[in-house]
Amino acid sequence: MATIDIHDLSGAKVGTLELADEVFGAVNEDLLWEAIKHYRASRRAGTHATKNKKLVSGSGKKLWKQKGTGRARVGSIRSPLWRHGGTVHGPQPHSHDYAFPRKKLLGALRSALASKLADGKLTVVNAFDVKEPKTKQFRETLDVFKVVGTVLLVEARKHENRNLELSSRNIDGLELVSGNEVHPYHLLRYDRVIFSQPAIEKLQVSLKGSISKRQRKAAEGDGEKSGKKTSRAPRRRTRHEKAAEVA
Repeated sequence: MATIDIHDLSGAKVGTLELADEVFGAVNEDLLWEAIKHYRASRRAGTHATKNKKLVSGSGKKLWKQKGTGRARVGSIRSPLWRHGGTVHGPQPHSHDYAFPRKKLLGALRSALASKLADGKLTVVNAFDVKEPKTKQFRETLDVFKVVGTVLLVEARKHENRNLELSSRNIDGLELVSGNEVHPYHLLRYDRVIFSQPAIEKLQVSLKGSISKRQRKAAEGDGEKSGKKTSRAPRRRTRHEKAAEVA
């Protein structure tokens, strides 16, 4: 079972946290791709639209009589065949979201956490104890953890701090989310991830409980490999071998 150090906001080590192999184990890249694709599709506005024959401006009066003029019959100036007419089969407002199994989403979240841990981009602090809403002071705190690029802060919902929100909202490339709202998209989008200890503990318990019995047995089997030889069943004799013995 892997462990990770816990720091305070000054950068000093204050303890360690055990990480479950079921949560921070293997990385499933295909599952991550599916989760990111679903998240981005659900965020599409879907407001693109074109005007059809009913919506385009223009009179609906028949331009000339049906027969006797020698010209092609026409019913409306708003016909798609005419200039400034309606658009046929054009895009209409709709949602791009689709159903995505919750088990696959939780599996992708476990893979994203395992990927961040393997890359050394995961940091845990005991608490985001921000005394004053000062952006400059919080920027100095991030410099202690050597945060250069983008960073994601994950705080437990019951431990939300208004000073933390005010101190971090003006920092470019930083996003603050609750532990129950974190998504694989967030973990892969940002270079560094900083969890509070209550947030990662609660998330680990939740993800560990969502693992099926088969996956849990497979994880335990990989961790504990016994040296005992498996007993093989006796080979069944074929009909020809039996006939040879009788003869």
